Amino acid sequence: MIKKAVVVGGSGFIGSHVADSLTCKGYQVSVYDRSESQWLRKEQDMVIGDVRDVDKLKHAIADVDVVYNFAALSDLNQATEEPIETININILGNLNIMEACRLHNVSRFMYASTVYVNSREGGFYRCSKQASEAYIEEYRKKYGLDYTILRYGSLYGPRSDSTNGLYRVVQSALKNGIVSYKGDVDAMREYIHVDDAARASVDALGDEFKNESVVLTGQEPMRVIDMLKMLAEILGYPTESVEFIEGKYAGHYVRTPYAYQPKIGRKYIPPMHVDLGQGLLQIVNELDVNI
Repeated sequence: MIKKAVVVGGSGFIGSHVADSLTCKGYQVSVYDRSESQWLRKEQDMVIGDVRDVDKLKHAIADVDVVYNFAALSDLNQATEEPIETININILGNLNIMEACRLHNVSRFMYASTVYVNSREGGFYRCSKQASEAYIEEYRKKYGLDYTILRYGSLYGPRSDSTNGLYRVVQSALKNGIVSYKGDVDAMREYIHVDDAARASVDALGDEFKNESVVLTGQEPMRVIDMLKMLAEILGYPTESVEFIEGKYAGHYVRTPYAYQPKIGRKYIPPMHVDLGQGLLQIVNELDVNI
């Protein structure tokens, strides 16, 4: 039998890529989101709905094997300014989805979290992910709802927008001729291409990841300044075009998103991955067409 999957928040950046990966794996995929996906495939179904609409969620999740939740207010700065909205979407919305999964005996609930979840940074966004992870674990204990928590790192690639850090850097560089970054000069990130993250998100349906937290980041830590120099070289800009605007930005980590927590997550590295330079070039080409 063909397995069915619902991707809540599947019109967005990572959600749309995971929906495509599921389709490629033979799943019958429904995308549930507030707006129609511009990347919807002909073999995928679209359901327009909000995570706060309990009845519509229950209807959409009926007779489904797997549910992914990517619906979230995910911009750290916006979450800092809108704590109530962050709670309503990220915590209560997630509970609505889990309750629908419980009622319909969904075999696996896949939750999009963040490496910020075990950090001292991340503000209200991190708080919302911590709370949701705790509820997910309690739902497993109370109702037997199996889950996999996917803790994403610094995602980049096609279909991103101005809420994505690397997208903003590339977009600004193409418009202004300067590769600039606002943050701490010691900042490091583990960039992971969205295609790699999407494939890993489907691989995580394996039994070995049941009721586990999986860390999905890049192959190795990289200094942000080195990434900026790489981008300048790709664009053919001189070295002096790289501008690092140093400052401390509330909610953003510097070297590591981790702080001491008693429960750890397993890091999954796909056997093949997109090279960062090739990924940056892909963003440049996509943005260059639209400017």
